[in-house]
Amino acid sequence: MKLDLLSLVIIFPIIGAIPVFFMSPKNKKVLFDYTLLMTLVEFLLSLFLLKGFKFGLYGFQYEHVYKWIPSIGASFHVGIDGMSLILILLTTFLTALGILSSYNYITHKAKEYVIVMLLMETGMIGVFASLDLLLFYLFWELMLIPMYFLIGIWGHERRVYAAFKFVIYTMAGSALLITGILVLYFYNHSVTGVYTFDLLKLYRLNVPYDLAKKLFLAFAIAFAIKVPIFPFHTWLPDAHVEAPTAGSVLLAGVLLKMGIYGFLRFAFPLFPKAAIHYAPLFMALGIVGIIYGAFMSWVQKDLKKLVAYSSVAHLGFIVLGIFTFNMYGTQGAVIQMVNHGLSTGALFFIVGMLYERRHTRLIEEFGGLAKVMPVFSVIFGIVMLSSIGLPGLNGFIGEFLVMLGAFKASKFAAYFAVVGIIFAAVYMLTMFQRVVFLKVKEKNLGLPDISLREFFVLAPILLFIFWIGIYPKPYLKMTEPTSSAVIMQIKSTQNAEKEIKMLTGPVGEEISLKITGRKAR
Repeated sequence: MKLDLLSLVIIFPIIGAIPVFFMSPKNKKVLFDYTLLMTLVEFLLSLFLLKGFKFGLYGFQYEHVYKWIPSIGASFHVGIDGMSLILILLTTFLTALGILSSYNYITHKAKEYVIVMLLMETGMIGVFASLDLLLFYLFWELMLIPMYFLIGIWGHERRVYAAFKFVIYTMAGSALLITGILVLYFYNHSVTGVYTFDLLKLYRLNVPYDLAKKLFLAFAIAFAIKVPIFPFHTWLPDAHVEAPTAGSVLLAGVLLKMGIYGFLRFAFPLFPKAAIHYAPLFMALGIVGIIYGAFMSWVQKDLKKLVAYSSVAHLGFIVLGIFTFNMYGTQGAVIQMVNHGLSTGALFFIVGMLYERRHTRLIEEFGGLAKVMPVFSVIFGIVMLSSIGLPGLNGFIGEFLVMLGAFKASKFAAYFAVVGIIFAAVYMLTMFQRVVFLKVKEKNLGLPDISLREFFVLAPILLFIFWIGIYPKPYLKMTEPTSSAVIMQIKSTQNAEKEIKMLTGPVGEEISLKITGRKAR
């Protein structure tokens, strides 16, 4: 059996992890050097996906189907579109930087650490490439287990509590997800006589309206917990604060995006009528998340917790964008997934670098870093400005498009979102002033400026921060067909319902019942 490129990208981290089992745990540098090499090779393999990818076309490319469990209709069915591709590239990029940042941070069980990181990379990529619902669920669960160990073993003082809370929340979501998948699986069999988990075949299924609403909620709550959307967010600050630096980066940069990806890839196309029905609720939750995240960030004393709560606010913007059901909002949300991964990932790297030097994350313990760490402070400032959406940096284009989409869908929602943007500037600028400016504290006088290794962690992120901010066209072009297809499906459902309402009498009633799936009164 010939292995295709996409499948190789998925399984390569596991292949790379096998030799680690036979390496000595005593030589930490060799372990990290080898793992860094494997993650860089993985990143290069993912870049090769760009070579044969046809931009501007809707549909899945690099699609392959391998027999897995044919007796139940499950297959190793993989394929990617522009949205999948850009998230896979983000995953391989941040994983390599996460390993590079961990040389000094990880002081015990280095062998187990690098194995866990490689296993999690396979799980994350598999989620974005799966076109079989059972396979998707397998990868969804696979990447949760390594994150549990990352937090629980290499985290901080309250790591066990944070890891346990993370698992409880995510497993609750997983239970709803697998229940929804199985109900859809058996319903499809009752209609077609075929047992299948194939997503593309299930796309063609017309689920009755009442059932679709229930299934949408099962999928949506699972994805809402992963995002996380208010009020399912309470596990996130604890997980971020207690996780090691690389864990926080991958959690913010990749794992949280899987919830948004789940809405766009599964919940919306499978249940478009239900998505329209629940859109006002989720837009409202997105707005609450924006405001709540901003206020909570404003009052934090811990740098890492401030960045964690800022993620709640940023993800609220993304949720608002996808539920506008227009091209501006959806495109803005998709590109903002990448922007948040870059900017917030860089902020967690920066907080980790400060923690390595001072072994504290309290904002009041810093001050005057511009005088003792000038290069570090300049990079910190650029990343902070990208996080609040300064024009010319990556965060601006995503927020601007989401705002356009929000104004088009609901001016009321857009006004609240604007308030969130203002508060984001307030808490980020206040934090930056207290850490970088003001009077230098005696404890900070001897702090070394950014090292060469740390520079190579942050420099590639800065490159993309400026690139996307100045010239976002390639990234928008990559994801445009996916966004357009989702919107067209939603709009076709809305238009059909509008046309139904214009019909009267028995004919109109019959068509209405057939399309919406409602029962006759």
